[in-house]
Amino acid sequence: MSNVPCVDLSVVVPAYNEAQRLPPTLERLHAFLSSQPLRYEIIVVDDGSKDETCAVVEQAMTRISHLRLVRQMPNAGKGAAVRRGMLAATGQIRVMCDADCSMPPEQLPRLLAPIIACRAEIAIGSRYADGAKTDVKQPAYRVLWSRLCNKVIQRSLVPGIRDTQCGFKAFTAEAARDLFKRATINGWAFDLEILALALRRGFVVEEVGVEWKDDNRSRINPLSDMWKVIREALTIRKNLKKGLYNTALPSAA
Repeated sequence: MSNVPCVDLSVVVPAYNEAQRLPPTLERLHAFLSSQPLRYEIIVVDDGSKDETCAVVEQAMTRISHLRLVRQMPNAGKGAAVRRGMLAATGQIRVMCDADCSMPPEQLPRLLAPIIACRAEIAIGSRYADGAKTDVKQPAYRVLWSRLCNKVIQRSLVPGIRDTQCGFKAFTAEAARDLFKRATINGWAFDLEILALALRRGFVVEEVGVEWKDDNRSRINPLSDMWKVIREALTIRKNLKKGLYNTALPSAA
């Protein structure tokens, strides 16, 4: 168990070869969080990067006192990185945030509101819920990719949730520990697994419309990644039917 003291808020940032996009994201997170009356930590989980991601984070740690680096070797996938970060976190609320900072840190109060008001144990950012907005037109292939994934999967795994893939989600510490200790999916569909488990384990999930921007450097391949998500979704569905999530798994990713 880590000897890092408990904090109010943990922000987990999974990173694979993010040496270019991480520095401004970390600066923006730190600038916003340091202005709030919260004890916080920012945890970057390096997922076996081959570039200078770790060096960039270590250099940032000389300026950002509440920044931590967790290394995962070898590369295992975004789901594995988020899982490791959530279980290493000490915050009473734990947020996952993408390295491209597509959801501005200023949206955090909006995301956290349902948890702070005790309406939900999990709050998920949504590009389709009321209040969502963007000042950038998302490429057609990204819209198609996101909506196809949601339509194909939503009804069987996460009914009622309009945006499963937005990389901006918040959990109470209890929900994070319960769900991420059971999770098994390392790839793109880890969000689906966590939300499907949350609904079945009785956690209240609230979808929150947020401001977001598209990063044209995204690594999503609309065809191959969509099929990966669908394959992983079928695995989740099979695991749920077999009851494989009923016992919490070891916390190692």
